[in-house]
Amino acid sequence: MLTSHDGLCGIGELAERAGVTVKTVRFYSDRGLLPEAARSAGGHRRYGSDALGRLRLIRSLRALGLSVPQVRRVLEEDAAGGEGGREGGALEDAVAGRLRELGSELRSLRWREAALRLVQECPPGERAERLSVIGGVSLPPSTDPLVRFWRGWLPPRMPARSVRAFLEVAVPQPPDDPAPAQVLAFAHLNALTLAPCPGTARPQPEAHRAAGARGAAVLYAGLAEAYELAGVQMRRGRDPRPGEALDSFVDAYTGAYGTRDSPDFRRRLAGQLADDPRIDRYWDLVTEVVTEPGRRPEPTPGSAHDWLLAALVGQTGAPAPSAV
Repeated sequence: MLTSHDGLCGIGELAERAGVTVKTVRFYSDRGLLPEAARSAGGHRRYGSDALGRLRLIRSLRALGLSVPQVRRVLEEDAAGGEGGREGGALEDAVAGRLRELGSELRSLRWREAALRLVQECPPGERAERLSVIGGVSLPPSTDPLVRFWRGWLPPRMPARSVRAFLEVAVPQPPDDPAPAQVLAFAHLNALTLAPCPGTARPQPEAHRAAGARGAAVLYAGLAEAYELAGVQMRRGRDPRPGEALDSFVDAYTGAYGTRDSPDFRRRLAGQLADDPRIDRYWDLVTEVVTEPGRRPEPTPGSAHDWLLAALVGQTGAPAPSAV
């Protein structure tokens, strides 16, 4: 209750009752959040009986991390009684936005904590190398380098829809709460995609040149189905073997090349699918990034491809491809 005869109070009394400083009250007043009811003869601010409740509401909103413009919109909506829109909409929108911001901030902190533990727990002789590779990524990391890597590797003029579908599978999303090993794996993955291609590496695999841009779209659509079928077998712990998954794998190539399946085609295909050490390393790191500690790794397109290729080699008796 205000003690003055006119029902108004000065800035000092209002600040004392609210438990804030006079400077704080003046700050909110100057920004129009806490209107003064009058001025004294000496020009001092005077506030009405509703000022204390309004000031406490402002403090609560600011304690939640809402900005001054957001607080203003909430107060204006409250004064209007929700007219012209859904009641409480300004507060709901502000809180939802703040929650999104906090989620991003917490994710960044978790990545930084895991990176610090990675450095703390490694042998002193390895710290310089780990600091170097970690320094190449933002925390939390961006997947942009990985996307650019695959866009350069995929055939030019490949249909955009097919490219997007492939990238959704090939580019792992960084975990929100990573273990130190996952941070290190993603850092190595980032470095791998940014490194120049080795001098002996071919810029495009033979399958791309043989199929062409449109054929490559058919190829990757077929491979996606084959990898899914192979993943079922891999989760069951089965060794590479002929069957539906391998047939689907071969069909992807015959569809892209416009040819028919035959024992001779399978032998030639097994011989042509040479390993690419860089791509193999990429998929190994993807497995580390997406696998939580203590959990069994899920099949990736890379591991499914290796399983299918081993099945094809075993079926045809062709020499196993060697890394180049």
